[in-house]
Amino acid sequence: MKILAIDTSGLTATVALSEDDRLVASFSIQYKTTHSQILMPMLEKIKELTNLDLKTIDAIALAAGPGSFTGLRIGTATAKGLCLALGVPLIAVPTMDAMAYNLYGVERLICPMMDARRSQVYTGVYTFVPEKNEDTSLYKYSMKTILDQKCASIDEIAGYLNEQGKPVTILGDGVPVYLDALEKKLKVPFSVASVSQDRQNAAALCAVAAQYMREGKTTDADSFAPEYLRVSQAERTSLKKESEGDSSSLSKDSASEQGRREESDGGSFGMKIPKVKERVFIRLMKAEDIDMAAALEKENLGTEAWTLDQLLTASTRDDTIYLVAEKKDRIIGLCGVQNIQGDGEITNVSVSKDMRGEGVGYKMMRQLLERGRGIGIDNYTMEVRSQNTAARKLYEKLGFKSDGTRPGFYDNPKDDAEIYWLRKKSENEN
Repeated sequence: MKILAIDTSGLTATVALSEDDRLVASFSIQYKTTHSQILMPMLEKIKELTNLDLKTIDAIALAAGPGSFTGLRIGTATAKGLCLALGVPLIAVPTMDAMAYNLYGVERLICPMMDARRSQVYTGVYTFVPEKNEDTSLYKYSMKTILDQKCASIDEIAGYLNEQGKPVTILGDGVPVYLDALEKKLKVPFSVASVSQDRQNAAALCAVAAQYMREGKTTDADSFAPEYLRVSQAERTSLKKESEGDSSSLSKDSASEQGRREESDGGSFGMKIPKVKERVFIRLMKAEDIDMAAALEKENLGTEAWTLDQLLTASTRDDTIYLVAEKKDRIIGLCGVQNIQGDGEITNVSVSKDMRGEGVGYKMMRQLLERGRGIGIDNYTMEVRSQNTAARKLYEKLGFKSDGTRPGFYDNPKDDAEIYWLRKKSENEN
């Protein structure tokens, strides 16, 4: 059984290859590089150095969350792409479970802590239970989950550990951040894992995944979605902005469980959040949206549409933003932008034919322009068919101005391309 494991849930990018419970290769890097820069080269290096034939892989293991939103997105897209290309199952392992497995055989409590900001950590509580072979003196250990992974405040997790009344080992990037507070709040004996055990490790992920594989705990890659546990900072910021203005384009993630919980008391921004049913939500595109997004592109653009592979590749880049519009679990809109040295090239804008005229395109584009500023985009440009009057009106409503045409640019049917720009105003213009 050969398993390729990927963990990009935290600051450490880590990949490993195991075969029949033997670790073949492992790379872990925590340096001044993004996961999108380093992940594929790491995988390629493993392939090269071990003469790996990808067709011999039995499954792809993935740290399934919680963790860094961008990191999970990159790891998920890569793992799903490999699964789809190789026709193998995905083994989705909760991030906290995989981290706890770093301390295999430890019979005291194990508590991984990832920094979730705002005095919170992603955490869980585990231990290992010895199981003796009746015929030999060999002991094996099974991991027992005492507290399922969750997002908790330092006060909450410290209180829970104190209630257990047992020694505990803590690990993860949240430990150095909150160590002073933990030293004051923890009343039980505790220790900190060594540097060799205190971060995500794809070798441990391989070990858990092998057990999952034996138990038949695999996941269909098409239907997999990471476990975020809470909304991202960007979505919280977006929610706050929308609550101060037009609330009609709240993202689904931003108006999820927290939004429903806050509906009765006015919420954290002093407003009632409408029920989320039958509304259109604008949110970041996830890996599990790409099939529907590609189908929407093909429906609207035919042979000119971006393929599933093109969308998958583009959506994992650090210099792109892709948004979707969702209604009743259906993707009805897609838009994307790539930052090219401060100029944002609008790469995709699609709205389902039965939803046109409902303002979906305007809501998506408005959020796309706002989010683009956050990754350093000053000016935006795009091309549109000259005969597409509705699209041109939309872009002009958003402030785009025509800057010329490219005759005969489009085929099927033949049409000119109108070149639009939305340029940042100078201080004099302001």
